[in-house]
Amino acid sequence: MIRNSKRGTALILLFFSFCAFLQAGLLEEGVLSIYFNEEKVGYEEFRWESDERGFTLFVQGRMDSPVPILIQSLILRLDRSFIPQSFMLQGTIGGMEQEISSVITDGRAENTIRVAGQEQQKVVEIQRDAFLLPNPIFSVYMVLTKKFGCGLEEKKDLSAYIIPQLEIPFSIEPGEENPCACLVQMGQTEVFLQTDESGSLKSLEIPSQQIRVLRQAPGGKGSQP
Repeated sequence: MIRNSKRGTALILLFFSFCAFLQAGLLEEGVLSIYFNEEKVGYEEFRWESDERGFTLFVQGRMDSPVPILIQSLILRLDRSFIPQSFMLQGTIGGMEQEISSVITDGRAENTIRVAGQEQQKVVEIQRDAFLLPNPIFSVYMVLTKKFGCGLEEKKDLSAYIIPQLEIPFSIEPGEENPCACLVQMGQTEVFLQTDESGSLKSLEIPSQQIRVLRQAPGGKGSQP
């Protein structure tokens, strides 16, 4: 009887330890394969973590075309409501080294931009829950898929901050046939997203730019949507 009690206690402790890991630690990691004109041109490695204060997205990768880009490090920090708190990007875009860091508080983004040895400070007022979109990086769309998951029921009008340049309105609405698909409309640009049932990004497509991004399956091949 005592032995069974000890075993039950151990299972309870194991359960709470597992829950603590989910609340504070690695939640997801993977690789996105990037295709342009149906030719593989790059990849992004991502890691999505959680703690008691919110979520953090880490990204590294590269793309050869249509825009040459090397992502040495991207770190995006959000609170538990997916509201951005800080952003950091180090990399090379079009052959030019860039570093962007931003601290966001109640819709006030304080940016520091370093390009080719020159530094600029820029303060921008944005909507408090604006979606941070550093172009041309695709892993950040995970913020939308994690926030809305699979089964978006109605169209939502939102705002995107093309960091560190400008803020634009956009909308996200459910797919017509697949409950785990949605359409992001930014001006004339359509971005089609597909997730799994837990809201993990499986694929992204921008038809007007002939770009397709697929979650890489175990073994190194892009998964088919």
